[in-house]
Amino acid sequence: MKLNVYTADGTKSEEKEFSAFPAFTDDKGIAALRQVVIAHQANLRQGNASTKTRAEVSGSGKKLFRQKGSGTARQGSRRVPHQRHGGVAHGPKPRDYSQKINTKMKALAFRRALFNRATDGGISVIEAFEVKEPKTKLFDKVLTAVLPKRGKVLIIDDAFETNAALAARNIDGLSLAEAGNLSTLDVVRYRHIIVSAKGIETIIARANGSK
Repeated sequence: MKLNVYTADGTKSEEKEFSAFPAFTDDKGIAALRQVVIAHQANLRQGNASTKTRAEVSGSGKKLFRQKGSGTARQGSRRVPHQRHGGVAHGPKPRDYSQKINTKMKALAFRRALFNRATDGGISVIEAFEVKEPKTKLFDKVLTAVLPKRGKVLIIDDAFETNAALAARNIDGLSLAEAGNLSTLDVVRYRHIIVSAKGIETIIARANGSK
């Protein structure tokens, strides 16, 4: 897989071959990728929404009025769902939305996500994220040189230097992630990814099962 590699200031670039980068020739891994992304999103759900049934709301159980002779539909307890302040029918209750993913599926989905994003031209490599001072202006200058037109961008490094982390945190639409903690959902969520030279080595090693 060939990726664009930029200098630390983002002014010059060259295509470099990363032979160990994940590669696919068919649709293998697409189903796994979909399942893993769904699982990641499901695992983020708190599942604490709760409503009260007619048995749990407060209120009298006394019949509202007599069965016959009122000229209206017969009514029972005030706590029934169709009455104001009554219980909720078939409402949500606290539940666990989490899904388990086996290791092989998770690894396959990660590789497929990387391949898809790289194929779309969404992964760029920079030699290092270096700024002399923790100033947003300096980091934004490098970012603009690499991606003149950008939306949401994910910046990945093996371990961020203090100046770089402080300079990047105030840029709108920019997120930071360490290569060792990168998830499949991160790769799918961001259309543009800029990763350091050390970071891409870690990612490739993870994709190949070395880390």
